[in-house]
Amino acid sequence: MTVYDIAAKLPSLGVLRDRCKALAVLECILDGGEPHYAYTRAWGDDEAALMNNGSGDEWAVVFTAEGAFIRVYDHGSAMTPYRSPDRELWPGLLDGIPAVFRPQIEQPAFGDEEGQFLATAVLWRLCGDDRWQAGEGITFPPLRGPDNVPDGSGLLEILLDDIVDRYVTFAEDYYETELDPADVEHVVTHRPLTDVVVQALNPEMTVARLHEDIAAIGYPIATA
Repeated sequence: MTVYDIAAKLPSLGVLRDRCKALAVLECILDGGEPHYAYTRAWGDDEAALMNNGSGDEWAVVFTAEGAFIRVYDHGSAMTPYRSPDRELWPGLLDGIPAVFRPQIEQPAFGDEEGQFLATAVLWRLCGDDRWQAGEGITFPPLRGPDNVPDGSGLLEILLDDIVDRYVTFAEDYYETELDPADVEHVVTHRPLTDVVVQALNPEMTVARLHEDIAAIGYPIATA
């Protein structure tokens, strides 16, 4: 799998935004601390979904007025800029990117200590586009095993159509908890959050405790 495969499977901008928010809400419910998945509506003038696994791998989806920009960094990828002293991006990674997304390349949060952009996969989609795009003509390094994804784009698979099952599997591995897929689906489909659903996911959590964080994400909360 490469960024081209992911580009063909990612949903529309609106659906992707909802899924990103849902992941952030699920993280708030299960963890309440430093989330694996997060969402902010105050990314400068934009909004952003963020993933950081604490092991050097991360992705970000920046939703702008023009569309969305995705940056993936897999520290173990053969395409990492750290493969060379000059930390150059893999050839073709940014070829064809629209000018409106060029400011994302200068985003300090996406760079090293010297401000140099770090990425192993990049995607984008303008509001008028009918599909996701990636750099043109990328030649990928050889696979190093049956499960290897050369550019780290597999980190985005949680955002695909089987998001409910993937999150259930993720939570079992990461949080060592078994979740009912129906409760996860409640959040993924953006049905208003209730104490019944919250406590089914985490008996120690309530909507009241989460209210500020959930409201900041922009997710609906059931009224009394």
